[in-house]
This record gives sequence, C-alpha cells and structure tokens, in this order.
Amino acid sequence: MTELAALGGDTIARLWLWWSALALGAKVGIGGGLGVVGLVLFWLVTGKLARRARKGRQRVLVVVACVSVVLTLLLGAWAYLLPEPERVSFVLTDQIVRVGAALFGTISILVVMVLSLPWALDRLERQGFVNFVAARHVRADKSGFLTVISILSIAGVFISSLALCAVVSIMGGFGADLKNKILGNNAHISIDGMGAEVSGNGTPPAGDDGERAAGADAPHAPLGNLPWDDLLDKVRLVPGVMAATPVVTGEAMASSQSNTAGVLIRGIEPTSIGSVIDLVKNIEVGKFDYLSEPGLISEMNEDEPIWIGRGGHRYLKGPRGREGVDTTKKGAKPGAKPTTELDPEVLDALRREEDELPAVVLGRELAKTLHVYVGDEITLVSPVGDLGPMGVLPRARKFRVAAVFYSGMYEYDSSHAYMTLPVAQAFLDRPGTISQIEVKVEREDRSTLIRDRLAETLADQGLRIRDWKEMNKGLFSALELEKIVTFIILSIAIVVGSFCIICTLLLMVTEKSKEIAILKATGASDVGILKVFMTEGLIIGGIGTVLGVVTGLVLCLGLLWFGVRLDPDVYYVDRLPINVDPIDYLVVAACSLGITIAATIYPAVAASRLRPVEGIRYE
Repeated sequence: MTELAALGGDTIARLWLWWSALALGAKVGIGGGLGVVGLVLFWLVTGKLARRARKGRQRVLVVVACVSVVLTLLLGAWAYLLPEPERVSFVLTDQIVRVGAALFGTISILVVMVLSLPWALDRLERQGFVNFVAARHVRADKSGFLTVISILSIAGVFISSLALCAVVSIMGGFGADLKNKILGNNAHISIDGMGAEVSGNGTPPAGDDGERAAGADAPHAPLGNLPWDDLLDKVRLVPGVMAATPVVTGEAMASSQSNTAGVLIRGIEPTSIGSVIDLVKNIEVGKFDYLSEPGLISEMNEDEPIWIGRGGHRYLKGPRGREGVDTTKKGAKPGAKPTTELDPEVLDALRREEDELPAVVLGRELAKTLHVYVGDEITLVSPVGDLGPMGVLPRARKFRVAAVFYSGMYEYDSSHAYMTLPVAQAFLDRPGTISQIEVKVEREDRSTLIRDRLAETLADQGLRIRDWKEMNKGLFSALELEKIVTFIILSIAIVVGSFCIICTLLLMVTEKSKEIAILKATGASDVGILKVFMTEGLIIGGIGTVLGVVTGLVLCLGLLWFGVRLDPDVYYVDRLPINVDPIDYLVVAACSLGITIAATIYPAVAASRLRPVEGIRYE
C-alpha cells in the first residue's frame, strides 16, 4: 500500500510539473476540453440514472448523488494538491476545500444508501412470512400523520447515532493525541530515588569561576546502591527495554533583554535522548547538533531560519553584523549605509566570546515569552548559589539558544529548557549526579509488565519505578470518565428517538387492526404477530442506525483523511484530532439497536393481544 501511494504521488507530481511547463494557451485549451468532456459525461450518466429511477423524489436523489460524487472528486483532488501548511499557519480557503470534500463525500454515500433501501426491503421480503409482512408494513402507504411520525423515527435514530459516533471519535482523537504528546515528551518509565536528592560520596573542589566540576571530571554518584552509569547499563539489559537515558532536572529563572520567565531545566545526554523522547523530531528552528557543539551557532548560514512567525513567516539569520556598532568607513559620504566590516581581531574576540557560551534548547512558548530567536543570549539564574560576603548569592550564567522545539503541549513548550548533562550538573551544583533514568519500552501498552521486570531486577536498590500510566493516572481517568458520561448523555437522544418508534407502532396497530384480525383469522399466532411488529420496529430502528453509523464513519474518515486544520492563534493543536475505533462504532450500533428493540416490545404485545372479532367488528 505504501509503494502504491508513493507511485501515485510521483505520478501526480510529474503530471503537475508537465502542466506547469505548458503555455497559457495550451492550458486553457486542455482545461476547456477536459471540462467539456466532463460535463458531457456527467449529463449522460445523470440523465441515464434519472430515467431509470422512478418519478419524484428518487430522481432528485439520483441527481444529488451524482453532483455530490463529482464535487467530492474535484474538491478531493484540489485538497490533495494543497501544500502542507506550517504549524503556525492557517488558511481559511484551504480548510473550506478540505471540509467540503469530506462533507460532499459523506452526502454522496448517504444518498446512495437511501436509494438502496427499496432494494434491501425487496430482499428482506423474501426471507419468510414475518419479514414479508413487516417489510410490507414499512413500505405501505399510511395516513399523513403516521408517515411523518415514521420519518421522524428514522431521522431521530439517524441523527442521534451520527452525533454519538462523531463525538466519540473526536473525543477519542483528543485522548489519543494527548497520549501521543505526553509519551513524546516523557519516557514510558521513570526511575528515581523516591524524591530524595542524590549526592556523591565526595565533592570536587570549586573552580576559579565558582562552579564545581561535572560530567567526566566528577565521580558518578550512586542512584540507589550503584553508580548511575552501572545502573543505566543494568536497566538497558532488561528484556523489553528499547532505550534508557540519564536526566538531571532543576528549576531556574530565565531572563532576556526584555522579559523573564521560570523554567524547568533538563540536563540530557544528546546521544541517547532521541531514542527515548521525541525532542529531536520536535525541533522547529535551529538544529539539535548545536546543543552539543555551540560553536556551530556562529557558523549558521544566512538563509537559515531562526524563528517562524505568525502565518508561517520565516525569519532568516541574514548577514553577520553587530547591532549598535557604527562600522561606517571614515571619509564616506554623508548618508552612506554602515558596513559590516570589522577588524578581524575584534571579530575573532566576539566569536570566541559567543562560542564559549553553552547552548540551550527552549520551547516555542518560552522563547516567545522571552522574545529570543536562535542564536540569541539568555541568562539563567539558579536558586543554588555560592557563599559570598553578603550571604548566598544566586548563580547566574549566560546561554545561547541553539534551537526551539514545538511539542504540541503548552505546559512543556512554555517551561522546558534542555541542555547537556555536564552543563546542567555544573549549573545546578550537582556534580556527577542525576535525578532519574528515563526508559522507553517496545510497546507502551505493556509498560506495566516492563515496570514489574525492572522492579524485580532493581529490588535491592531502593528506587521508585513508575510507568506513564501511573504518573498520568488522574488525567487519563478523567478523560475516560468524560467519554463514558458523554456516551450516556448522547444515548438519551436515541431513547428520545425510540419514543417516536413506540408512537409509530401504536398508531400502526390502530390503523392496521383489520389486517391483524384477518391474519389471525387465517391462522397467524399471537407470537407471529408479536414477531411481525417487533421486526417492523427493528427495521425502522435499523435503517436509522445503519444510516447514522455509516454516515458518521464516512464523515470521520473523510475529516481524518483530508485533515481539518485549526487556527493556532485560538487552539494549541494544529489539526482536529480524530480516532476511528471500530469497537466504538460497534458499541454505538449495538446500543442503538438495543434501545429500538426495547421500544418495540409494548406495541408488539398490544398487537398480539388484539382479538380478531374486535378488529373486524365495525367493518
């Protein structure tokens, strides 16, 4: 399937390039010819189908189906050729095209199902006495009021089932999207020292700059009873573990030239963090390699983006220069533009000063709050300071922004700052220590099993081992409860629609009392009459259920396929999340049919108790 999709994409791309290379006159001629051929084919097919259809509503439905199919194909092809928008851009016309393709596709499927109802009832009539009589009752001419009630019964079940399917899919989509974002920014399993701060056996002496040695120069402090690097190797050997990485965390205050914000510092190992969380994939501007090699930031290309603004506008680095430095040559004419030529020694000194600064990766919202781009400098202030003449002084250090990431969750994008593990250990005054080990497993749904294996392997270490289900238990329990309550509330709408079925069958019992009496007089039993009216109610409810569930499925698949973009200035998700779960649709169909069957019991019992004499007494 992937190869076919790739082949189709390459074919369309080649056709598009061929079309773009044509002259304007050729484009007009070919486009006009294809349009005329399409209109002729559409007129011929629609006319033939309309002539074969019965007079009245059926011909109108045939025309509506043909028009919907044509619009679906046209808008679908248009939506396929639309460019993939940036996460921060929103084009209203593109969304109208995408939603229109999904809606017209849904309408065409719905009309086709309505047109196929006579065929389905014909096949049902051949399945025995009960089905024959029930189908005939549904298709027979009724009084005007009874006809309206029957249509309302089907429409009530149809709309209720459609709404229930759509809401369950969208709520499931939000839950799945939230789960993916949480697992993309957090490990499947976290191993820590039960919240206690872990320190090494020895404290290395402070350097000249007041910072303690960290990383390779400091001993690896134990996490539990083992040095954390040995513990890390032991964790990676557990079956089911894909990757593991050390992390040190702490809090600090970030400040720029225009604003300040609180941040959560996460010291990471650049070589292994990408195999545990999606930080590398979520980089929006800048490069993750700048984190471990800050000197590359000064060598960025002029056309490399340093920020993506509103509407997808890209801010480029541009030519190298220093703001506020007058570099106009002596003797230049008045009004001449300043040049970017500086003394080579000055440039080397500036570059050395910038290259010596460690790098940091910020979330998009945090960078927006601080008003900084890639390559800008920020100052981090740690609550852990050095002892001076005036007491404990907070520790401050400058960093350069290496990249900006977008995770899709505001809580992470507005607070997280990533730096290398040695730099974070030095800044937070935790030489050789880590806060936790983050683990990724092969299948997140089996994280509990892997957690138990880790607990058994590390039983003598005194560590706390938690998986993502335990750490986010309250959130996902609330989402599941919300989904269940919404399902129950919308199911009440199906119950309301079933009342129309009760009224329809009761009125039909009154109207068809003579026919019921004749059937009983010719040998039909009470159980047979009971089955006839229950089958009749089941047909009415089944039509509404099938129409609603299938229409909801097609609509959600269309929206999922074409994609519905949301305005990033209003919502923090770039598209409407939809999760099409077959089990949810089967549950909706089963509940709808169960409610409609329950609604047929009383009218069917009333019809079965009708005596033949009472039915034909006044005839």
